[in-house]
Amino acid sequence: MSADTPAQNPGATTSLPLQQGVLPRATALDVVRVIVLVAALASLVLWGLAAWTLPWNLVAAIGAPVVTLLLWALFLSPRPVLVVHPFVRAAVELLLYAAVTVAWWTMGQAWIGLGFAVVAIATGLMAGRRSLS
Repeated sequence: MSADTPAQNPGATTSLPLQQGVLPRATALDVVRVIVLVAALASLVLWGLAAWTLPWNLVAAIGAPVVTLLLWALFLSPRPVLVVHPFVRAAVELLLYAAVTVAWWTMGQAWIGLGFAVVAIATGLMAGRRSLS
């Protein structure tokens, strides 16, 4: 029974565990996912201001992004409040992406909505595959 330590085997690499409270280093995919979230929030603010008339446009422009942030914090954040099955997490993420896509469509910008949907779903699928491996 021999344990390979760096002193016994200089070629062995050791993997140090993460300290408590320290997250792993962000990847390019993480950065793109943050950009998608910020674009979703900005899209919902724009939708609220453009699609509704004056007192309701302020309610929609503030309310839609707040609901989106609450859903993200509850289910999708790196440390979610509610840890649920990955399929529920994916369903919530898809619901948010669909809402932003429909918001763009209702503003008459179907191509922007379609482009957002493709990028958001592609990054979500890549992140899901990464979390399974």
